[in-house]
Amino acid sequence: MPSEFDKPYDPKSVEPEMYKKWEESGFFNPDNSPGKRTKPFTIIMPPPNANGSLHIGHAVFVTLQDIMIRFERMRGKKTLWLPGADHAGFETQVVFDKKLEKEGRNRFKIPREKLYREMLNFTAENKTVMENQLRKLGASCDWSREKFTLDKDIIEIVYNTFKKLYNDGLAYRDSKIVNWCTKHQTTLSDVEIKYVERKDPLYYIKYGPVTLATVRLETKFGDTAVAVNPKDKRYKDLVGKEIEIQTLLGPAKIKVIADEMVDPKFGTGAVKVTPAHDPNDFEVWRRHKNEIPGPRPVIDQYGRIDLSGFSNRPAAQKYHGLKILEARKIMEEDMQKEGLMVKIDPDYMHTVATCYKCGTILEPRILPQWFIAMTAKPKGGGKSLRDLAIEAVKKGEIKFMPQRMEKIFMHWMKNLRDWNISRQIVWGIQIPAWYRSEETYVGKDKPAGENWTQDTDVFDTWFSSGQWPFATLMATGKNDFKTFYPTNVLETGWDILFFWVARMIMLGKYSTGKIPFKTVYLHGLVRDKDRQKMSKSKGNVIDPLGMAEQYGTDGLRMALVIGNLPGNDVIISEEKIRGYRNFANKVWNASRFVLMHVAKAPIKNKIKYSKQKKQMLEKLKECNKKVTKHLEEYKFHHAADTLYHFFWHYYADKVIEHLKKDLDSEDGTVEKETAKALLLKFHTTLIKLLHPFMPHITEKIWEHIPKEGEKKLLMIEEWPKL
Repeated sequence: MPSEFDKPYDPKSVEPEMYKKWEESGFFNPDNSPGKRTKPFTIIMPPPNANGSLHIGHAVFVTLQDIMIRFERMRGKKTLWLPGADHAGFETQVVFDKKLEKEGRNRFKIPREKLYREMLNFTAENKTVMENQLRKLGASCDWSREKFTLDKDIIEIVYNTFKKLYNDGLAYRDSKIVNWCTKHQTTLSDVEIKYVERKDPLYYIKYGPVTLATVRLETKFGDTAVAVNPKDKRYKDLVGKEIEIQTLLGPAKIKVIADEMVDPKFGTGAVKVTPAHDPNDFEVWRRHKNEIPGPRPVIDQYGRIDLSGFSNRPAAQKYHGLKILEARKIMEEDMQKEGLMVKIDPDYMHTVATCYKCGTILEPRILPQWFIAMTAKPKGGGKSLRDLAIEAVKKGEIKFMPQRMEKIFMHWMKNLRDWNISRQIVWGIQIPAWYRSEETYVGKDKPAGENWTQDTDVFDTWFSSGQWPFATLMATGKNDFKTFYPTNVLETGWDILFFWVARMIMLGKYSTGKIPFKTVYLHGLVRDKDRQKMSKSKGNVIDPLGMAEQYGTDGLRMALVIGNLPGNDVIISEEKIRGYRNFANKVWNASRFVLMHVAKAPIKNKIKYSKQKKQMLEKLKECNKKVTKHLEEYKFHHAADTLYHFFWHYYADKVIEHLKKDLDSEDGTVEKETAKALLLKFHTTLIKLLHPFMPHITEKIWEHIPKEGEKKLLMIEEWPKL
């Protein structure tokens, strides 16, 4: 028996050694796979953000994807797991802003090129750390094909997609109302809004003969109409007429219009229309632009009242420059003094749109932005982006796990609006659009002639990462797109179904004519043992790298898989990880027993299985079939749980115990050689079945198990077929 098995299992010494052997073997690269492998199996790694360390959610996806890859590699497939990293646009900008704040610096005072270089260096450092952490978790991905969302060849593909969309009339620039974060000074797409319930005063204010209700007093200066429902008989005599009103800036006139958008049951059934600061009001103005004035912005980009357009009204100076909440309070007091406030409901509950990163209430603004038309058909004919995705799912070309996610996907697609892809930050892929007077040119290079200026906005990061499956395979410099696209599985968290998965389906079908993946496996959020969401403030965050260091990566991986069902939250705790570290020790100790009794292969002509031993082999065969079927159906929890119980409670507790007496027989006897053969059959089979889940310990054990023929790494051994 090898001397290292005299000691307890030490993952700290085994895991780095095993990973080094795997990486040096070159077998992570499908081009180096032994044997004739024609059927591909591909996973494109969801690229972790290159702005910090991996968290427990990353450990979940690494574990699940590595299980799939190792399983299919052992089944003789041409497996490619392509790793990458995401520049993560706005998310990285937020992280870097915090770093600058600690240093007493402000990004708005740093020249664009300098800031970009600083952020590039920052992400490069984090990317290296993150890649080594992926190695620590056992990721058997092909590092020779690793891609970054800011690689030149990836950017080239993103630009080509944008130009194609532009030529098809699906990418367009327009001044529309968008979501604006006054803290981060950028627009956000609809899926980056976090809606929160808030209690605010609901003000009932006088507008001449009409009383209307509003939460946002501060936008009153930008009102261009009063709207009522056309079926509301209370106001039928006022519709189409101008009414005289008294405001804090003096007397004014405003028109009453009828629009279906107005809910007669809200407040008094009459609402003010402020198209510059409310998306619904903006649409009302678009429908009635021949009747009422255009949008009148009265809040600036920093969330302060801007009444510079009212220079002829001396009273405007009192409110000009005030922050929104400050202005609201002062206006409330002044309107009460002037008799313009009818009443106040102090406990009005409503939904407020906030920035999903900082929680700042978003301020709608009208800005020229680039949009992707989601429901319009291309100029040259064909289906809209939305319809391409819906068709792929309806036809069963793409399947969701769990299946209930398909219904959620369809609901979201039904309510799709055009996608604002412009971001007013430095970090990202600069939009390849050039302007000269009224002309617009789309292309990566500056057009011929003078006075062309490039758009300073960058793409929403989901626009580039939405092209990730085909862009990566097109950019490896090999024939990978032809060989490995469409990919087999997209495994990611259910929380980015709308952010990312839907966009990959739409852009993949549009750009290549093919689906980007066949199966979408969505794991849940990671929660603690009390089912609480993990957060630093609660002190319940589990660091996967720290746990791997303390208890071993294989124990961590088992803890992340068992109890993990698609679409359901993953429950994890240190106690659970410690428990599966104990299982790793059990596997190690069982291996010690095997190596102690089976130093050499059994003598074949002395092997004679009794009826009882044949029944044992049948149970092993059943376990083999069950685990294989579970893995084929992406039921990772069931596969791991089956193996755990079979190894511990049947193999270790019953089979090994049963064989001990025979193993103590004299060498060369039928009893001993049969026992050795049965023990070896069980152990080699179970070590192979456990490999995708616990790769390090099983690879180490495999080095020492007696076997005939060429000695190969376990990672490329054939999957058991009993």
